Amino acid sequence: MFTAEIKSKIGEDISILIKPENYSYNFICECGDASDLTVKDCQNTEAIFISHTHIDHFVNFDTILRHQIGIQRRVVICGPTGITQQVQSKLKGYQWNLIAEDAIVYEVREIQNDHSISCAEIKPPFWNIESIDKELDYVYQNEKCTVEFVLLDHKTPSVAYLFKEHDTVKIDLGKGQFKGGAWVNVLKNAYANQEDDLQITIEAVTYLAKDLYYLLELKKGHRLGVIMDHAANEANHDLIYSLFNECDTVYIESFYKAEDKEQAQQNYHSYSSESARIMKKCQVKNAIPVHFSRRYKEEDIQIVIQEFTQVFENQ
Repeated sequence: MFTAEIKSKIGEDISILIKPENYSYNFICECGDASDLTVKDCQNTEAIFISHTHIDHFVNFDTILRHQIGIQRRVVICGPTGITQQVQSKLKGYQWNLIAEDAIVYEVREIQNDHSISCAEIKPPFWNIESIDKELDYVYQNEKCTVEFVLLDHKTPSVAYLFKEHDTVKIDLGKGQFKGGAWVNVLKNAYANQEDDLQITIEAVTYLAKDLYYLLELKKGHRLGVIMDHAANEANHDLIYSLFNECDTVYIESFYKAEDKEQAQQNYHSYSSESARIMKKCQVKNAIPVHFSRRYKEEDIQIVIQEFTQVFENQ
């Protein structure tokens, strides 16, 4: 299970903090100006996910950097083409004569296209870009989850991220006549590794793993999406559907009111009713509109939310 918290207040840029359940670290999605993002939030961050580097999505990286210097561990940064050079440029904008070499390591994963991700390390004190050879099955993964992506069109590539909690397997001993023991984990591992014919001994009787699978229950992992700036067009909506169909929770850009859809189209943004429509098509369980135009007052934002809700909840 993921918990997500919007760290930006009304009138600020977008930033979302994501925390996997029973895990020490968190993720930051988007580095917009966000006054509710704490020092602890930044220091406990394991990875940062950037959709694109327009100023409202990247301006607060400096503050996050300020709080992370000295944590003495690796932080992964994922983003679109150009992100490696842009991170380095941020880092080189300051004087670092007093910094320790082991203060932090940034590993930047630059999404070149749908099938290519380049990786590099950037370390103090000189912050040189050092390419690293790494084959990735996902743009990011750890013991709790994997992260997938699609590239949307915002007149520049804009990365939409899907956080997928690992599925878990539980055993229901009530379905059989067995007592618990070490064999339970052996069975779970056999199921995970598709070792159907593995022999498992329980109370002096040997079974094939596949004959015990009826005791197992598969719990699908929670899925959380973050979809930022994108043009509300068919091509983008097809890509969104391909990754976020039947997602549990999605935070989606809803920059404009429906009456401002022409401006949305001109600026390659989405708007209330269209963001809601694609979420409804995807059968998302919980869709949350975010990232509104800064020229909107609070009453305008309420209109955006109302328009979104009306379309999304309309049966």
